[in-house]
Amino acid sequence: MMKRNKIGQLIVISGPSGVGKSTVIAEVMHRRENLFFSVSYTTRSPRAGEQGGVSYYFVDNEEFQRMIRENELLEYTSYQGNYYGTSLKLIQEKMQAGCDVLLDIEVEGGGNVRKKDQNAVLIFVVPPSFEELSRRLYGRRSESEAVIQGRLKRAREEMKEIPNYNYLVVNDSVEDAANDIISILNAEHCRIDKQYLNVEVE
Repeated sequence: MMKRNKIGQLIVISGPSGVGKSTVIAEVMHRRENLFFSVSYTTRSPRAGEQGGVSYYFVDNEEFQRMIRENELLEYTSYQGNYYGTSLKLIQEKMQAGCDVLLDIEVEGGGNVRKKDQNAVLIFVVPPSFEELSRRLYGRRSESEAVIQGRLKRAREEMKEIPNYNYLVVNDSVEDAANDIISILNAEHCRIDKQYLNVEVE
């Protein structure tokens, strides 16, 4: 008799700002069952249209520091003067219940997850070209030239971390990128080293 491992898997999705991660993740979440999106904690202020508990859990610096001291975070990082972090307890609860957990975090956070959980599945999403990434950022028409140039510079640095990820997905279309990610998740569940096999021999 063979029994499939019912522990969920941890999935990290990273990629430069403007690559379309949020849109691709929304498509994956819509199409795949038993998948939980982990909402990060942050000390930054909400932007227009963002909702607490949906976009982020918005907390003050004092509360975030308490979470660090009491080891309540799987990973955390600082970006542009604000903290971002992932709840360890919530992830553990979901995975123990057999639910896969998806994180959308920066490359520094991805590296921290990799150090703590060797079984985590790390996926890096890239645009079809750097020129296309630039076009998407400028197409937002919501940021200054200086901010966009800063994002492009950071994107070049982030892409140097690609060899530390398990999979690379090109977001040339939302549907194709979502298909690739779902295929990766399905394949990971079939890996021998992630199965618990209880074999009874008569």
